Amino acid sequence: MALQVGDPAPDFTLPDQTGEAVSLAALKGQRVVIYFYPKDDTPGCTKEACNFRDRWSAFETHGIRVLGISKDGAASHGKFVAKYDLPFTLLTDAEPCPVAEAYGSYGLKKFMGKEYMGMMRHTFVVDDDGKLERIYLKVKAEEMADQILEDLGLA
Repeated sequence: MALQVGDPAPDFTLPDQTGEAVSLAALKGQRVVIYFYPKDDTPGCTKEACNFRDRWSAFETHGIRVLGISKDGAASHGKFVAKYDLPFTLLTDAEPCPVAEAYGSYGLKKFMGKEYMGMMRHTFVVDDDGKLERIYLKVKAEEMADQILEDLGLA
């Protein structure tokens, strides 16, 4: 069954770009944006990450944590963070991608006539009580951060 606004956000603990464990449960009491993306340093994923970077001060001002999640490992995340000066946390959800599965963000994709399992570009806003406040399944990478801030009345 697909997640709905108001559902408890599935908890997780994943390693970040430095190898440190990050737990959603430990972030209870603050809003958290969780965005799933296919791959570090690819055109769409870079646009999305840079949009969050460029709007970082608004998220920080309102105490909102941003967590990007892909299958890429810590070394890849570290390079991506350094290359684009990303001020937020990137997490590794290694295959079989249990966290992305829990969020309905891992599944069958098609590209150039080929089918494969992969990470979907989905975004979730978790409220300070740990419940899903917003769910974005149709994401425009280059304006996702702007959309969230607008929808939360923080733009």
